[in-house]
Amino acid sequence: MLDSLITSKTRLKLLIKFFVSASNRGYLRGIAEEFNESTNAIRKELNQLTEAGYLIREEGEQKVYYRANSAHALFGSLQGLIHHFLGIDQVIEQVLERAGDVEQVVLFGDYAVGVNSGHIEVLVTGKDIDSAYLLQAAGKAEKLLNKRVSLYLEAPGQIKTKIILYQKDSL
Repeated sequence: MLDSLITSKTRLKLLIKFFVSASNRGYLRGIAEEFNESTNAIRKELNQLTEAGYLIREEGEQKVYYRANSAHALFGSLQGLIHHFLGIDQVIEQVLERAGDVEQVVLFGDYAVGVNSGHIEVLVTGKDIDSAYLLQAAGKAEKLLNKRVSLYLEAPGQIKTKIILYQKDSL
């Protein structure tokens, strides 16, 4: 659905990366490596999204970082659209409400790089996690979204690309 509206795969990947979670940020070379794309393609899209006000450019640590502009009038709408596109908005809400003391929820696999493959992979970490509930929730999510959902309590090997969907505040 969204991939037919936004025809640039690079732009779609960037929107997913930055709008799935307002805390996500990245720099040019890191994003290019993460997406396995040229720095020129990434730079072009980052510049356009920044000029339009969707991203904020910040200089620091000898690198220029980008993040979503949460003050932009369309931030909430774009984030909701990305969550709906990924099909994870309802899953995350249920997991946070009932799965225990969740510390982090991470999206990885195809959807983390902007590929709508029909297989959503999510890592849930925390204390006293109700694994039986998570398995049940994954089954319900599969039927609801008509996509395969894999929930993990431990990282399955090395995760190349990931997007943090939820991070518990460490106050």
